Parts: sequence; C-alpha cells; structure tokens
Amino acid sequence: MKKLYVLLIFGISVPVLLISFKPERPSRPETSQYLVIAWNDLGMHCANLDFSNMCILPPYNNQKAHVLLKGDVSNLPTVMPHSSGIYVTYEIPGNTYSAGKTNFWTYVQHLFGVNPAPNIGLTGNGLTGNMQNADTINYHYATGIPITAFQDATPTTSTPYQLTLIKAYASGGSQIASTQSVIPISHEISCVGSGCHSSEMAILQAHESVSGFNIANKPILCAQCHADNALGTTGTAGTPPFSQAIHQKHGAFINTGTIADCYKCHPGPNTQCWRDTMHSAGVAGGNVSKCQDCHGSVANVGNTIANGRNPWLQEPSCGATACHGPNYAEEQGKLFRQSKGHGGLYCSTCHSSPHSILPSERPEDNVQNIALQGFAGTLKTCSVCHGYTPAAPGPHGFNPLGIKPVSSIIPSDNQLLPNYPNPSTFMTNIPYHINTPGNVKIDIIDVFGKHIVSLVNNFLQAGEYKAEFYTSKVMAGTYICELYTNGKTDFRKIIVIN
Repeated sequence: MKKLYVLLIFGISVPVLLISFKPERPSRPETSQYLVIAWNDLGMHCANLDFSNMCILPPYNNQKAHVLLKGDVSNLPTVMPHSSGIYVTYEIPGNTYSAGKTNFWTYVQHLFGVNPAPNIGLTGNGLTGNMQNADTINYHYATGIPITAFQDATPTTSTPYQLTLIKAYASGGSQIASTQSVIPISHEISCVGSGCHSSEMAILQAHESVSGFNIANKPILCAQCHADNALGTTGTAGTPPFSQAIHQKHGAFINTGTIADCYKCHPGPNTQCWRDTMHSAGVAGGNVSKCQDCHGSVANVGNTIANGRNPWLQEPSCGATACHGPNYAEEQGKLFRQSKGHGGLYCSTCHSSPHSILPSERPEDNVQNIALQGFAGTLKTCSVCHGYTPAAPGPHGFNPLGIKPVSSIIPSDNQLLPNYPNPSTFMTNIPYHINTPGNVKIDIIDVFGKHIVSLVNNFLQAGEYKAEFYTSKVMAGTYICELYTNGKTDFRKIIVIN
C-alpha cells in the first residue's frame, strides 16, 4: 500500500545547486530555532463513503514533514535527520474518529483481507500518532490516515479541507515547533451522484457477462480485476487497468473538453479539488483553465494508457518544453510529488502538492505559509529558513534582493566589465552595462560548459549594474561568466582560489 493514487498536473520544481550567500545587512542571527513544514502528497485524496456494494478507494491519506534548524549568517539551515532524535506527531483537531461516519470497517476484511480496529487504517495508522522517519532523506511521514470529510461536530456535513496539527519534539520530549497542514479528503466520487448511473448495483450488473465476475461476492474491489497503481494492485490478466477502462469508456461520450467532464468522477463540483495558482491564472495562455490543458481529453487519458503510459506514475511534467522548461523539471524518473531540490527539500515543501500549487484559491491551503512568511504563495522569504536574506539567486534563479543598479547613465554598449577581486576566495563583484532595455541573463559556467548558477535572469532598463558571485560555495578553478542580452553575448573569466 505504498503507492496511493497520484494525480499530477503541473508543479514547479527542479534540483538546483544550493548556495548560501552573505547578506549586505545581516540581521542578528537567531540561534537554535526550529521549524516544521508539512504537506500532503496529493492535492486531494478521495474515498468511497459507502462500501456495501463496491470500493474504488479506501480512506487513506498521507502527510509528510521536514524539521529544520534555522540557519544564520555563518551556518546553512539544516534539515534535521532521524539521528538527531527529533520526532514528529500528527493529529486532526475536531476529527477524532471515522468509524460510524463510514461503514468501511464493516467490509474491510472482505475487501482487503485485513481486519484493523475501528479508526485504524490499512497501514496501522489512526487519526493521531507519531510520524515515521525516513533515515536517508530526512523527512517524517504518516501514510494511510483513515480520515473522512466529516468533523465530529458536523458528522453529516462534508468538510474536504481540514487542517492537521503537526508538532515536532526534541529527543527529551520538549516541543520545538508546530505547524498546520491541509489534509484534503472528499467522498465526491459517486458514480450515481454525478447523474451518470442509476445505482451502484446497475454498474455491477453490467459486469455480469464478464467471465469470472460474481456479483454475489459484493462488495467488489474494482482494483481486484482492474490493475490500479493507486492501490498497488496488478489486476487480472487481459483486463485493462482501472484508469484506462474508466477514461476510455467515459471518453466515448464525454467530449466537451471542460473541467465539468472530469468533475463527474474526480471530486468534484462541490469539492473543486483543482484550486491552485495555475487554475486561477489560466494555463496554456487561456482565460479559463481546464484539466484538459495538461492531461488532454478524457479519452486521451485512457488511450495513452492503452499505448503504454503507466497511469498515476507517468503524468504531465513540469519540466516539459511546452510547460515550465528544464529549469523547473522534476528529478529524473520522478514525479513532482517525489522530487527534491533546494537544500534537499521536497518541491512540495515550498510549493505545496499537485492541484494545490500555491497560492491556492482555498484559504486552508495558504494557512501554513502565511504563518511562516506573512503572506500566501510559494515559500520564498529566505529568512524563514536561512535566518537572514541572502544577496544573490537561490532556487530557479530567484534573487531575493533583486538586481543592484549602480547608475542610470545609459552606457554605450552591452558588456561585462572586469570582475573584482579576481582571483576570488569568497565573493567577486561583476559589473555590467546594459545599453538597451531587454531581458538580461548572466550565467556562471565551468570550463566544461556545465551550468553552475544564474546570477541574473530579468528584464532590465538601460543602465549600469552589479552582480555578486559567492565563489566560496564552489570548487577552486576557472569559471566563465556569460552575459547575454539583445542578441549579444559577452564573456569574462573568473578565477577561484578557495
């Protein structure tokens, strides 16, 4: 049960070289400050509510967390390893039980061959507990949390976007940090409620001509016959995977190309699980975003599986040329939700999870980052982790202090001036002139042509500027500084003698 329904559209992340920079005006360092940052692995988990006839997905939600020791001007932030003795707990305030809100525990033995106690999920986790530790990649996780969309005070009112309370403790038991993270859950996957089928029994009866199908053996686990990577089942030979069967069947008569097509099954007109910044902004250059912008038509989702795509494990890529490009690519062979980048953090640490990339249209998704940096959106206030604001680009070339203008005098040409000091042992200044407004890119590459870091990638007005390259974070050797703007390229050689 390690894999659980992964639905990836866009995300924005790429492994990048971690560089810590000396501030221009360093603040007083704050020592021994910890923070915990948590996230769910998917923008929405979903599950049946009634299991008496059939099961598409069980109650099963995941949470992950990093614990960090904040850095200062002399020390990088540290993602705390398991060996530190730090441990992390999770709970869901206002939601302490699930048995009685769903009949899952009545049928779990028949469906999955196990018999967990009420309110305990398929992995042995309940609605509260300790997160497990991943030794090699320094994060904490809890899988299979059997949450329903119903809080204790309103057991008949669906609340899809609830918040966990995540607490981090030192080895001696003292609490050192806490946060809140969305734990999304919807039961809006009703084949009947969408208006497509008259009843669940009608769906099962349509299978009675299938060899080996026994309707009397209900409840039926769809993934028993149809392979489903969401549940890690291999299915029955000759039977199409679940995602292929559903999308090809429904794609034959759903062809309007709107988000409403997908919301007939994926939650849904009420839950509206796709609520992230790309939905708000309109992807593919349109005014209204729709699932098809990334995934193609309903039929295309099924047809690509028939042609060899591995559903849930091969999904649209952030780094595709038609999307965000290689500077935002996932790790090789991994999905966005599995990828790490800046400082070994998961991409979701700063950006949140697929379908809820920050800032989100749902206020609950924004709670954590508002608490950390004072505003919604990607976690990009460097001082949250570093303890101060670095003076040069970080992940994806983001420059927290901006470009440093020296003079508004219009130079005679676009050019790099001699950097100083050169050779450099810690930091070198790189003056440059821009004659005509335009996009300016300054890259550092090594003598083999390998890209090291982008110092500038912005639209600049004409003027005189300066960039800083912190050579203390690279190996000794020769590097090339490349300026490209308005169709012209200029070079300077930088010597590092750390």
